[in-house]
Amino acid sequence: MNLLNASVGEEYIVKDIVTEDEELNSFLFSLGCYSGEPITVISHKKGGCVVSIKDARYNIDNELAQAISI
Repeated sequence: MNLLNASVGEEYIVKDIVTEDEELNSFLFSLGCYSGEPITVISHKKGGCVVSIKDARYNIDNELAQAISI
């Protein structure tokens, strides 16, 4: 399951980042989004979703949300 399918307000654990793009991988790692870390979807929007990672909120697009396996 990825973040696009996640329920709002529920905490999940990141299982994997499914992407071949190293730049995308590095970007997510810099946000604190990597395997084993908790992540919560705050809301779903038309172009993506708002997530909470380590007490910070980020607006991520659909491409990023699909890459994050929970």
